[in-house]
Amino acid sequence: EKLKCNTRHSFTSTGRPESVAEHSWRLALMALLLRGEFPELDCDRVVRMCLVHDLGEAVCGDIPSFEKGEADERREREAVTELLRTLPGPAGEELSALFAEMEEQRSGEARLFRALDKLEAVLQHNEAPLSTWLPLERELQQSYGRAEAEPFPYLRELQRALARQAREKIESEEMRG
Repeated sequence: EKLKCNTRHSFTSTGRPESVAEHSWRLALMALLLRGEFPELDCDRVVRMCLVHDLGEAVCGDIPSFEKGEADERREREAVTELLRTLPGPAGEELSALFAEMEEQRSGEARLFRALDKLEAVLQHNEAPLSTWLPLERELQQSYGRAEAEPFPYLRELQRALARQAREKIESEEMRG
């Protein structure tokens, strides 16, 4: 339940802080809906990654990527390890292996998950009022997730479309201002 209560740095289109659970849900939905674009990958595994990737934030809360340091990363990994220890045998073992795979980025599925995670954040920012953006995000929206999306032609185009959408949002605001 803490994932429902802990908010992210992102805001919804109505200006309300987005919860970690909302981010994870839409990320999993994106993976489910886009699975036809990646027939060579096990997208059910990607959906599982999307659903559980932010479990550590139930304990640590959300720290924006541009503020997160190595100590924060370590604390979040430790929180995940502790949470997974409470799960019985196969469930804990499966999720521990899944987290290791995501952390090490050793599979196409882990790399696809990471790219989708970045692009979902860009999408959410684009939907939020520009007044909720930090000044650095005007630039960050242009490049966030680019490197992760690059190996996947479909996601490469999605990243470009999202960057274009962000530029148009900024330009529209500047024209009104």
